Amino acid sequence: MSTAGVLLAAGAGTRFGKPKALAELDGEALVTRAVRVLAEGGCAPVVVVLGAGAEQARPLVPDAAHVVVAPDWAEGMGASLRTGLAALAVLGERPDAGLVHLVDLPWVGPEVIARLLARGGPEAVARAAYDGVPGHPVLFGRRWWAEIAEQAVGDKGARGWLSGRSDVALVECSDLGSGTDVDTPGHGVG
Repeated sequence: MSTAGVLLAAGAGTRFGKPKALAELDGEALVTRAVRVLAEGGCAPVVVVLGAGAEQARPLVPDAAHVVVAPDWAEGMGASLRTGLAALAVLGERPDAGLVHLVDLPWVGPEVIARLLARGGPEAVARAAYDGVPGHPVLFGRRWWAEIAEQAVGDKGARGWLSGRSDVALVECSDLGSGTDVDTPGHGVG
């Protein structure tokens, strides 16, 4: 089973004060950190979706990752997700699944990624949970990509598609990391 990583890193970070992809934790840009975590967790290839600040963020993306720019990134996370899923669909070797990760989750480590990848497959639907609360990353089998992209609008990403589904496997990850996002500078992130 092959699973690609899809890193959504296109937002302007208005509350944060700059695109979060450019923010740093321990001297490492969040976009660099997230690509590393996806690769170390077992995702191959890794697709990075940029938007706001793309010119500044692109040099921070490791060379092994594929970079795509969401032209309509300002519409919200749905536009970034559609761009990322479209990029997966045209890869030379289409992966069985895509693991969608957000750039502003610096406390998600490779162990969380690996635990989710164990659920991979063309029909997979799984998401990390922290103390029973659904969060990110989210794993989508190839079967669902077109359906998800069709419903991904605004800043909700795949939330609407996921809601009410009985086949979503919640994968508890609070023993491995935290799904806390970074909304404002602080906690070592700036």
